Amino acid sequence: MKCPHCNSEKLRVTDKRASPEGIRRRRECLKCKKRFTTYEKIERENLYVVKKDGRREKFDRQKMSNGIYRAFEKRPVSKEDIDKMINEIEEQLGRRGKKEVKSSAIGELIMKKIKRLDNVAYIRFASVYRDFQDISDFKKELKELKE
Repeated sequence: MKCPHCNSEKLRVTDKRASPEGIRRRRECLKCKKRFTTYEKIERENLYVVKKDGRREKFDRQKMSNGIYRAFEKRPVSKEDIDKMINEIEEQLGRRGKKEVKSSAIGELIMKKIKRLDNVAYIRFASVYRDFQDISDFKKELKELKE
């Protein structure tokens, strides 16, 4: 590794800690004395999502996160709590040890996690995920949520 400021290879690690992204290391260049941060992330084997129509596509964390963040828009839930939930979902999917997972399994896992954090976000996500067509679909889901 080289210093991004002077390209020296003489570095030392001043701090190391775990973060949601992996391992965070604070480094100092022994030549120019400038500091910078690096992240070490575990690369997982590629996970593929099997869609309802049978298509397969590579799992995209960003795509999943966008849908989840949309459900939580203007809700009193912290970004840290949402990020923690997204990390837990990705972790659970990785621990399954399978190369393919059905989109329905991912959707149900997401809904279960969202339900624990915020009921309104849950209904928002469910309305898109389950493709609600009219008010009766909302009523049915709200009734199940109450019980």
